[in-house]
Amino acid sequence: MASWLANLPDPDSRAAALVRGRAERVLRPAGALQRLDDVAVWLAGWQRSDTPAVASPHVVLFAGDHGVASAGVSAYPAGITRSMVDALLAGVATANVMAAEVGATVSVVDVGVGRPTGDIAVEPALTREGFEACWQAGRKAVMAMAGVDLLILGEMGIGNTTAAAAVCAGLFGGDAELWTGRGTGIDDATLDRKIALVRAAQHRVEGAGPLEVLRQVGGSELVAIAGATLEARTLSIPMILDGFVVTSACAALEVARPGALDHTLAGHCSAESGHGLLLDKLGKPPLIDLGLRLGEGTGALAALPLVRLATRAVNEVATFEEWGL
Repeated sequence: MASWLANLPDPDSRAAALVRGRAERVLRPAGALQRLDDVAVWLAGWQRSDTPAVASPHVVLFAGDHGVASAGVSAYPAGITRSMVDALLAGVATANVMAAEVGATVSVVDVGVGRPTGDIAVEPALTREGFEACWQAGRKAVMAMAGVDLLILGEMGIGNTTAAAAVCAGLFGGDAELWTGRGTGIDDATLDRKIALVRAAQHRVEGAGPLEVLRQVGGSELVAIAGATLEARTLSIPMILDGFVVTSACAALEVARPGALDHTLAGHCSAESGHGLLLDKLGKPPLIDLGLRLGEGTGALAALPLVRLATRAVNEVATFEEWGL
Protein backbone atom coordinates (compact mmCIF):
# COMPACT_ATOMS: atom_id res chain seq x y z
CA MET A 1 0.00 0.00 0.00
CA ALA A 2 2.86 2.36 0.74
CA SER A 3 4.14 1.95 -2.84
CA TRP A 4 0.68 2.72 -4.26
CA LEU A 5 0.53 5.93 -2.25
CA ALA A 6 4.03 6.91 -3.37
CA ASN A 7 3.43 6.57 -7.11
CA LEU A 8 0.32 8.57 -7.91
CA PRO A 9 -0.20 10.35 -11.24
CA ASP A 10 -0.54 14.11 -11.44
CA PRO A 11 -3.19 15.85 -13.55
CA ASP A 12 -2.47 16.90 -17.13
CA SER A 13 -1.25 20.45 -16.65
CA ARG A 14 -1.44 21.25 -20.38
CA ALA A 15 -5.13 20.30 -20.64
CA ALA A 16 -5.91 22.24 -17.47
CA ALA A 17 -4.05 25.32 -18.75
CA LEU A 18 -5.89 25.24 -22.07
CA VAL A 19 -9.27 25.12 -20.33
CA ARG A 20 -8.20 27.87 -17.93
CA GLY A 21 -7.20 30.01 -20.88
CA ARG A 22 -10.50 29.45 -22.67
CA ALA A 23 -12.48 30.18 -19.49
CA GLU A 24 -10.74 33.54 -19.29
CA ARG A 25 -11.78 34.44 -22.87
CA VAL A 26 -15.42 33.32 -23.07
CA LEU A 27 -18.23 35.87 -23.39
CA ARG A 28 -18.58 36.98 -19.79
CA PRO A 29 -16.67 39.18 -17.35
CA ALA A 30 -13.48 37.66 -16.05
CA GLY A 31 -14.18 35.56 -12.95
CA ALA A 32 -17.96 35.83 -13.28
CA LEU A 33 -18.29 32.03 -12.91
CA GLN A 34 -14.99 31.53 -11.11
CA ARG A 35 -15.95 28.52 -8.98
CA LEU A 36 -17.51 26.72 -11.95
CA ASP A 37 -14.51 27.56 -14.13
CA ASP A 38 -12.24 26.08 -11.46
CA VAL A 39 -14.29 22.88 -11.56
CA ALA A 40 -13.95 22.67 -15.34
CA VAL A 41 -10.18 23.18 -15.09
CA TRP A 42 -9.93 20.51 -12.38
CA LEU A 43 -11.91 18.05 -14.51
CA ALA A 44 -9.79 18.79 -17.59
CA GLY A 45 -6.62 17.96 -15.71
CA TRP A 46 -7.83 14.59 -14.49
CA GLN A 47 -9.67 13.63 -17.67
CA ARG A 48 -6.54 14.71 -19.55
CA SER A 49 -8.66 16.52 -22.09
CA ASP A 50 -8.99 20.17 -23.12
CA THR A 51 -12.71 19.54 -23.70
CA PRO A 52 -13.76 18.05 -20.36
CA ALA A 53 -17.24 16.57 -20.21
CA VAL A 54 -19.50 14.46 -18.02
CA ALA A 55 -20.96 11.92 -20.42
CA SER A 56 -20.56 8.62 -18.56
CA PRO A 57 -20.73 9.13 -14.78
CA HIS A 58 -20.94 6.05 -12.59
CA VAL A 59 -21.84 5.41 -8.95
CA VAL A 60 -20.38 2.50 -6.98
CA LEU A 61 -22.16 1.80 -3.69
CA PHE A 62 -20.35 -0.33 -1.09
CA ALA A 63 -22.34 -1.99 1.67
CA GLY A 64 -21.42 -3.66 4.94
CA ASP A 65 -22.65 -4.29 8.47
CA HIS A 66 -21.12 -2.78 11.61
CA GLY A 67 -20.74 -4.43 14.98
CA VAL A 68 -21.46 -1.13 16.70
CA ALA A 69 -25.04 -1.25 15.43
CA SER A 70 -25.82 -3.68 18.25
CA ALA A 71 -24.79 -1.00 20.76
CA GLY A 72 -27.84 1.10 19.92
CA VAL A 73 -26.19 3.97 18.04
CA SER A 74 -28.70 4.23 15.20
CA ALA A 75 -32.40 4.90 14.82
CA TYR A 76 -32.63 1.75 12.70
CA PRO A 77 -31.73 -1.92 13.31
CA ALA A 78 -28.79 -3.53 11.54
CA GLY A 79 -31.11 -5.57 9.33
CA ILE A 80 -32.03 -2.43 7.41
CA THR A 81 -28.67 -2.63 5.64
CA ARG A 82 -29.72 -5.81 3.81
CA SER A 83 -33.15 -4.38 3.00
CA MET A 84 -31.63 -1.23 1.53
CA VAL A 85 -29.10 -3.20 -0.51
CA ASP A 86 -32.00 -5.19 -1.96
CA ALA A 87 -33.77 -1.93 -2.83
CA LEU A 88 -30.63 -0.58 -4.48
CA LEU A 89 -30.23 -3.76 -6.50
CA ALA A 90 -33.87 -3.56 -7.53
CA GLY A 91 -33.36 0.02 -8.71
CA VAL A 92 -35.99 1.55 -6.42
CA ALA A 93 -33.86 3.40 -3.84
CA THR A 94 -33.25 7.15 -3.79
CA ALA A 95 -29.76 6.75 -5.24
CA ASN A 96 -31.14 4.85 -8.24
CA VAL A 97 -33.75 7.49 -8.99
CA MET A 98 -31.33 10.39 -8.64
CA ALA A 99 -28.69 8.62 -10.73
CA ALA A 100 -31.20 8.00 -13.51
CA GLU A 101 -32.20 11.66 -13.51
CA VAL A 102 -28.61 12.87 -13.97
CA GLY A 103 -27.61 10.13 -16.41
CA ALA A 104 -25.42 8.05 -14.12
CA THR A 105 -25.22 4.27 -13.89
CA VAL A 106 -25.11 2.44 -10.55
CA SER A 107 -23.42 -0.71 -9.28
CA VAL A 108 -23.64 -2.20 -5.78
CA VAL A 109 -20.80 -4.11 -4.09
CA ASP A 110 -21.45 -6.16 -0.94
CA VAL A 111 -18.29 -6.17 1.17
CA GLY A 112 -19.78 -7.20 4.51
CA VAL A 113 -23.56 -7.42 4.69
CA GLY A 114 -24.43 -10.12 7.21
CA ARG A 115 -20.80 -10.17 8.38
CA PRO A 116 -20.60 -7.35 10.93
CA THR A 117 -17.29 -5.82 11.86
CA GLY A 118 -15.88 -5.97 15.37
CA ASP A 119 -17.00 -3.70 18.20
CA ILE A 120 -14.65 -0.79 17.57
CA ALA A 121 -14.79 0.34 21.20
CA VAL A 122 -12.88 -2.75 22.30
CA GLU A 123 -11.50 -4.56 19.21
CA PRO A 124 -10.44 -3.99 15.60
CA ALA A 125 -13.22 -3.52 13.09
CA LEU A 126 -11.36 -5.79 10.67
CA THR A 127 -8.59 -8.33 10.80
CA ARG A 128 -5.61 -7.62 8.57
CA GLU A 129 -6.91 -10.23 6.16
CA GLY A 130 -10.38 -8.67 6.22
CA PHE A 131 -8.90 -5.23 5.58
CA GLU A 132 -6.97 -6.51 2.57
CA ALA A 133 -10.05 -8.25 1.15
CA CYS A 134 -12.18 -5.10 1.41
CA TRP A 135 -9.39 -2.91 0.05
CA GLN A 136 -8.98 -5.15 -2.99
CA ALA A 137 -12.76 -5.31 -3.51
CA GLY A 138 -12.78 -1.53 -3.78
CA ARG A 139 -9.90 -1.51 -6.24
CA LYS A 140 -11.46 -4.22 -8.39
CA ALA A 141 -14.78 -2.40 -8.55
CA VAL A 142 -13.01 0.55 -10.19
CA MET A 143 -10.85 -1.65 -12.42
CA ALA A 144 -14.01 -3.28 -13.77
CA MET A 145 -15.43 0.00 -15.04
CA ALA A 146 -15.06 0.94 -18.69
CA GLY A 147 -15.36 4.40 -20.16
CA VAL A 148 -16.35 6.13 -16.92
CA ASP A 149 -15.44 9.83 -16.98
CA LEU A 150 -16.60 10.79 -13.47
CA LEU A 151 -16.91 8.56 -10.41
CA ILE A 152 -19.07 8.79 -7.30
CA LEU A 153 -18.64 6.41 -4.38
CA GLY A 154 -21.45 5.80 -1.92
CA GLU A 155 -22.14 3.59 1.07
CA MET A 156 -24.82 1.70 2.90
CA GLY A 157 -24.32 0.38 6.43
CA ILE A 158 -26.32 0.97 9.60
CA GLY A 159 -23.95 2.40 12.22
CA ASN A 160 -21.41 3.73 9.75
CA THR A 161 -21.56 7.36 10.89
CA THR A 162 -20.24 6.07 14.22
CA ALA A 163 -17.34 4.43 12.41
CA ALA A 164 -16.76 7.58 10.36
CA ALA A 165 -16.64 9.74 13.51
CA ALA A 166 -14.17 7.32 15.10
CA VAL A 167 -11.96 7.40 12.00
CA CYS A 168 -11.91 11.21 12.01
CA ALA A 169 -11.21 11.40 15.73
CA GLY A 170 -8.39 8.89 15.28
CA LEU A 171 -6.90 10.76 12.31
CA PHE A 172 -7.22 14.35 13.47
CA GLY A 173 -7.75 14.26 17.23
CA GLY A 174 -10.10 16.59 19.05
CA ASP A 175 -12.94 15.67 21.36
CA ALA A 176 -15.10 12.84 20.08
CA GLU A 177 -18.16 15.04 20.54
CA LEU A 178 -16.94 17.35 17.76
CA TRP A 179 -16.98 14.51 15.24
CA THR A 180 -20.12 12.70 16.34
CA GLY A 181 -23.53 13.64 14.97
CA ARG A 182 -27.06 12.31 14.99
CA GLY A 183 -26.73 10.14 11.88
CA THR A 184 -30.16 8.72 11.13
CA GLY A 185 -31.81 11.15 13.58
CA ILE A 186 -31.10 9.68 17.02
CA ASP A 187 -32.30 11.08 20.33
CA ASP A 188 -30.09 12.61 23.03
CA ALA A 189 -29.59 9.39 25.01
CA THR A 190 -28.52 7.51 21.89
CA LEU A 191 -26.20 10.36 20.92
CA ASP A 192 -24.53 10.17 24.33
CA ARG A 193 -23.93 6.43 23.83
CA LYS A 194 -22.56 7.09 20.38
CA ILE A 195 -20.14 9.75 21.63
CA ALA A 196 -18.90 7.47 24.41
CA LEU A 197 -18.29 4.67 21.93
CA VAL A 198 -16.41 6.97 19.54
CA ARG A 199 -14.32 8.28 22.44
CA ALA A 200 -13.38 4.74 23.49
CA ALA A 201 -12.43 3.85 19.92
CA GLN A 202 -10.36 7.02 19.60
CA HIS A 203 -8.38 6.27 22.74
CA ARG A 204 -7.75 2.72 21.56
CA VAL A 205 -6.05 3.84 18.31
CA GLU A 206 -4.10 6.79 19.67
CA GLY A 207 -0.77 7.02 17.84
CA ALA A 208 -1.72 4.56 15.08
CA GLY A 209 -0.99 5.31 11.42
CA PRO A 210 -3.86 6.48 9.18
CA LEU A 211 -4.53 3.18 7.40
CA GLU A 212 -4.29 1.33 10.70
CA VAL A 213 -6.87 3.75 12.13
CA LEU A 214 -9.11 2.86 9.20
CA ARG A 215 -8.67 -0.86 9.86
CA GLN A 216 -9.20 -0.57 13.60
CA VAL A 217 -12.22 1.72 13.80
CA GLY A 218 -13.61 1.98 10.24
CA GLY A 219 -15.66 -0.68 8.55
CA SER A 220 -15.74 -2.93 5.52
CA GLU A 221 -17.38 -0.41 3.21
CA LEU A 222 -15.12 2.42 4.41
CA VAL A 223 -12.02 0.37 3.59
CA ALA A 224 -13.44 -0.56 0.18
CA ILE A 225 -14.11 3.14 -0.50
CA ALA A 226 -10.50 4.00 0.34
CA GLY A 227 -9.23 1.27 -1.97
CA ALA A 228 -11.54 2.40 -4.76
CA THR A 229 -10.50 6.03 -4.32
CA LEU A 230 -6.83 5.18 -4.60
CA GLU A 231 -7.47 3.06 -7.70
CA ALA A 232 -9.41 5.94 -9.26
CA ARG A 233 -6.40 8.20 -8.65
CA THR A 234 -4.11 5.60 -10.22
CA LEU A 235 -6.33 5.53 -13.32
CA SER A 236 -6.78 9.34 -13.33
CA ILE A 237 -10.56 9.11 -12.87
CA PRO A 238 -11.98 12.27 -11.25
CA MET A 239 -14.35 11.80 -8.32
CA ILE A 240 -17.07 13.74 -6.55
CA LEU A 241 -16.95 12.97 -2.84
CA ASP A 242 -20.26 12.24 -1.13
CA GLY A 243 -20.96 12.75 2.56
CA PHE A 244 -19.31 12.22 5.92
CA VAL A 245 -18.79 8.46 5.68
CA VAL A 246 -17.20 8.49 2.24
CA THR A 247 -15.06 11.52 3.01
CA SER A 248 -13.84 10.06 6.31
CA ALA A 249 -12.68 6.91 4.53
CA CYS A 250 -10.86 8.97 1.91
CA ALA A 251 -9.32 11.20 4.57
CA ALA A 252 -7.10 8.33 5.69
CA LEU A 253 -5.41 8.46 2.28
CA GLU A 254 -4.85 12.21 2.48
CA VAL A 255 -3.31 11.94 5.94
CA ALA A 256 -1.08 9.09 4.76
CA ARG A 257 -0.02 10.97 1.64
CA PRO A 258 -0.92 14.68 1.32
CA GLY A 259 -2.33 15.35 -2.12
CA ALA A 260 -3.77 11.85 -2.51
CA LEU A 261 -7.25 13.34 -2.91
CA ASP A 262 -6.37 15.95 -5.53
CA HIS A 263 -8.51 14.04 -8.05
CA THR A 264 -11.59 14.60 -5.87
CA LEU A 265 -13.87 17.51 -5.10
CA ALA A 266 -16.43 17.74 -2.33
CA GLY A 267 -19.94 17.45 -3.72
CA HIS A 268 -21.75 18.71 -0.66
CA CYS A 269 -21.63 19.37 3.06
CA SER A 270 -24.06 17.15 4.91
CA ALA A 271 -26.01 17.83 8.08
CA GLU A 272 -23.69 15.47 10.00
CA SER A 273 -21.83 17.69 12.45
CA GLY A 274 -18.35 16.36 11.71
CA HIS A 275 -18.59 16.70 7.93
CA GLY A 276 -17.99 20.43 7.69
CA LEU A 277 -15.07 20.15 10.11
CA LEU A 278 -13.60 17.34 8.02
CA LEU A 279 -13.93 19.28 4.77
CA ASP A 280 -12.13 22.19 6.43
CA LYS A 281 -9.32 19.85 7.50
CA LEU A 282 -9.02 18.57 3.93
CA GLY A 283 -9.28 22.04 2.36
CA LYS A 284 -12.23 21.00 0.20
CA PRO A 285 -15.10 23.50 0.06
CA PRO A 286 -18.35 21.80 -0.96
CA LEU A 287 -20.19 22.61 -4.17
CA ILE A 288 -23.56 22.62 -2.41
CA ASP A 289 -24.84 22.70 1.17
CA LEU A 290 -28.44 21.54 1.44
CA GLY A 291 -28.31 19.81 4.82
CA LEU A 292 -28.61 16.37 3.19
CA ARG A 293 -27.83 13.31 5.30
CA LEU A 294 -28.84 10.21 3.38
CA GLY A 295 -25.55 8.90 2.06
CA GLU A 296 -25.77 6.38 -0.79
CA GLY A 297 -23.89 8.86 -2.98
CA THR A 298 -26.95 11.10 -3.15
CA GLY A 299 -25.27 14.35 -2.12
CA ALA A 300 -22.62 13.89 -4.80
CA LEU A 301 -25.34 13.06 -7.33
CA ALA A 302 -27.11 16.31 -6.45
CA ALA A 303 -23.87 18.18 -7.19
CA LEU A 304 -23.12 16.35 -10.44
CA PRO A 305 -25.23 18.68 -12.66
CA LEU A 306 -23.09 21.62 -11.49
CA VAL A 307 -19.97 19.83 -12.73
CA ARG A 308 -21.67 19.22 -16.07
CA LEU A 309 -22.75 22.87 -16.23
CA ALA A 310 -19.19 23.96 -15.49
CA THR A 311 -17.81 22.07 -18.47
CA ARG A 312 -20.47 23.28 -20.90
CA ALA A 313 -20.10 26.87 -19.76
CA VAL A 314 -16.46 26.73 -20.91
CA ASN A 315 -16.63 24.38 -23.89
CA GLU A 316 -19.75 25.73 -25.57
CA VAL A 317 -19.80 29.43 -24.79
CA ALA A 318 -18.09 31.41 -27.55
CA THR A 319 -14.91 33.31 -26.80
CA PHE A 320 -14.56 37.02 -27.53
CA GLU A 321 -12.31 36.13 -30.48
CA GLU A 322 -14.76 33.59 -31.88
CA TRP A 323 -17.53 36.20 -31.69
CA GLY A 324 -15.39 38.79 -33.44
CA LEU A 325 -14.84 41.03 -30.42
